[in-house]
Amino acid sequence: MGELFGNEFIGSQEMERIELSAAELGRSGLQDGDLLFGRRSVVEAGAGKCALVVAPTEPLTFESSIIRVRLNQDKANPRFFHYFFASPEGRGLIRTIVSGATVKGIRGSELARLPVVAPPLPLQNTVAEILKAYDDLIENNRRRMALLEESARQIYREWFVRLRFPGHEHTRIIEGVPEGWERTTFGDLCCEIRETVNPEALDPDTAYIGLEHIPRRSIALTEWGTAEQVTSSKHRFAAGDVLFGKIRPYFHKVGIAFLDGVASSDAIVLRPYHPHHLGFVLMTASSDPFVATTAQTMREGSKMPRADWKQMRAYPAPLPPPGLLDSFQATIEPIVEQLRTLTFANQKLRTARDILLPRLMSGEIAV
Repeated sequence: MGELFGNEFIGSQEMERIELSAAELGRSGLQDGDLLFGRRSVVEAGAGKCALVVAPTEPLTFESSIIRVRLNQDKANPRFFHYFFASPEGRGLIRTIVSGATVKGIRGSELARLPVVAPPLPLQNTVAEILKAYDDLIENNRRRMALLEESARQIYREWFVRLRFPGHEHTRIIEGVPEGWERTTFGDLCCEIRETVNPEALDPDTAYIGLEHIPRRSIALTEWGTAEQVTSSKHRFAAGDVLFGKIRPYFHKVGIAFLDGVASSDAIVLRPYHPHHLGFVLMTASSDPFVATTAQTMREGSKMPRADWKQMRAYPAPLPPPGLLDSFQATIEPIVEQLRTLTFANQKLRTARDILLPRLMSGEIAV
């Protein structure tokens, strides 16, 4: 379900895996062009949220909290209707069928009865292509970000997992730690920030990051909502903090924030004690060994397991000498800055697209 809330397009994201028979996959498999609607959400904006399946790279299925819609593509362009349900008019239609108090939801039967205007297919195709041009630019930036992130991971693994750091040939390893390195733990390098804020104290435009906004296996937090949708206490974070999704930590939801805001209480806010530790803290927190250890030591909650900061802070994280640490920070910092630049470039592209969207849908702009 998190993939639906965190992505407009579904196809190649990291997801949970289950075993299905051929018959089950035939009944519940997803195809290119399927529309997915959130059946329920704790916030009204999430109920009926629409995502589009685009060129899936492997067999996909969906869970019971999602409604699958498969259009007749002789009459309807799926991308056009994906954009329609993201427009003010489309969201307004969805709100007419949202029900529930604590948990908001929609029913498939009511979704099927929603009255929608279907322009001629050639017009649908034209509108979809215009808006797709923005999404193509966004996707191109995402690919650039993925390459940047992989380069950062490779450097971290080489230096701090394989211990092939600059000068390693002349450094002795003593009980698993290079000579001259300080035997520190993760908690010696950063702290958990628990600055709680009530929803009534928040400006509605404050950035809000929930677990649904944190991508899997990505060090950049590129998506966020606003505090307008917040109904319970949250934790403040600042630009440069690292957020770690603590529910089912094996989902590997860890990333750096590029702006100030508030986060779900299901995210641990981490802040380095020293700015020049940021790259090391970020890459350690998002590394496979750290996430695996956190998953093995998580607390069993009433509904789902959670990461335990007491266990996380005890994780061994030997600190290299200042010269090597500064060299690593100087390598990672430009990568993080490029990720930040591309993140805000994509936000501007989305804003431009979303301004254009209702004008195209209403016919204000002729095509």
